Amino acid sequence: MIPVMKIMDGLSDSRGMIHWFFATLMAMLTTLVLTWLGANSTTAGMVFLALVVWSATQAGRRLSLYIAALCALSFDFFFLLPYHTFRLAGALQWVDMLAFAACCVVVSRVAEKARHQALQAKQRQADVERLYELSQEMMLHEDADGLIRDLPRVIGRIFALDGVVLYVCDQEQFYASTSELPMSICDSLRAMAHGPNSMLAIPGDFTAMSLMLGLRPVGALGWRPAELSREVATAVSAQVAIVLARSIAIESSTRMEAAREGERLRAALIDSLTHELRTPLTSIRAAATTLLDSEGLDEAGRLDMAKILDEESRRLDTLIGEAVEMAEIDAHVVEVHLVPQHPRALLEQAVEESRKALAAHRVTIAVEEPDDPAWFDPHLLGRVLRHLLENAAHHTLPGCRVTLRSRRAADRLEFSVEDNGPGIDAMDLPLIFEKFYSGKRSAIVRKGSGMGLAIARAILDAHGGAIEVSSVPGQGTSFRFWVPLVDKQPETASS
Repeated sequence: MIPVMKIMDGLSDSRGMIHWFFATLMAMLTTLVLTWLGANSTTAGMVFLALVVWSATQAGRRLSLYIAALCALSFDFFFLLPYHTFRLAGALQWVDMLAFAACCVVVSRVAEKARHQALQAKQRQADVERLYELSQEMMLHEDADGLIRDLPRVIGRIFALDGVVLYVCDQEQFYASTSELPMSICDSLRAMAHGPNSMLAIPGDFTAMSLMLGLRPVGALGWRPAELSREVATAVSAQVAIVLARSIAIESSTRMEAAREGERLRAALIDSLTHELRTPLTSIRAAATTLLDSEGLDEAGRLDMAKILDEESRRLDTLIGEAVEMAEIDAHVVEVHLVPQHPRALLEQAVEESRKALAAHRVTIAVEEPDDPAWFDPHLLGRVLRHLLENAAHHTLPGCRVTLRSRRAADRLEFSVEDNGPGIDAMDLPLIFEKFYSGKRSAIVRKGSGMGLAIARAILDAHGGAIEVSSVPGQGTSFRFWVPLVDKQPETASS
């Protein structure tokens, strides 16, 4: 970095020398042209004065004063009596010389001031354009949290800064446009956030300013190099403070909305379970009452009542099991335990555990060879498969085909459950994985709790996988899900 700075300084010095050389050359050429044309003192004075004005507007005060001195000497030597000497013949020549020198100085200062004001106007215009671009970036960014993470990079890009660091008080978090962030800078920004709203130099050649929302500190902003004026830095800090306030407001609103949604889901869960549990309980009580009170009930009648008791008891057990699964998922207590197992063994075990639900269906298992062992949680994936198999059994006619497939694809292990039943309505497809959503049902479909598919998706999320569905009404439905493919023991694979 130091050699680069030395090179840049050398280039700057070289350019400065070139400017001084050309200034001298211009003064000499102007003198030669005026001498060749035989100009009088009035004409020469006006031309030299124009040269001084032009140099002041283009090159700055120091160089214009240098040109003014050269022009004054040339004016005295070539155009004031006695010629070709630096002596002045009389009072009139002294008046001409002093008037010319005074005009050069005054005009040089006025031209330099006008030049400085023009540069300031251009700088203010550039600052306004950059502030507008920054505000546009902030307005077009939909994700408030993502905007806060990107703000240092955005500010650094727009204002051509080497490094920008943002400290957020509420999150106790630092965001930077550079990968390296020394602790000294973090400590200084943290202290700056609770200090006065003024610019201070901090370690690492950074300049920092606290971010205030009214009288409340919300963070601090640091940048380098210190090229931002106080006005621009104040405007940028105000915009960043507004973004932080917006993020805080959105986060608070999100928490409130999540709390309301949680209350709504709990109420829906209670309502759903109350309704679903009451149905099998009513059937169980009616069957039990019939068995107890009907002394003349024949053997076939008793057998029918016993079947009702068994069927409704199993249905009640399923509902309670789904409610427990949903409670575990909502409480985030689902843990993944990877063990090596063949995909075919997983599918066969799931079919065996769902054999009663699939008793009237034609089940086929198709596993892509070679069926090598993979590391996954068979308990969790078994629960997913059981939900999908029972869903297929409940929503298809007896005799329909149900096919289970497994294959390896790139870095994941894929499974699918397909049927050739009536399919799912296109209006229902985007919502079938939502809790308690049942969708359209035909007369042949049993009404469920609406939790099975939501449970399956949540389990796959915990396993690092995903699930999707495709369906053609009248032709069938296909549920496809996948989990990360792990061929070796995770500890061994990562070492």
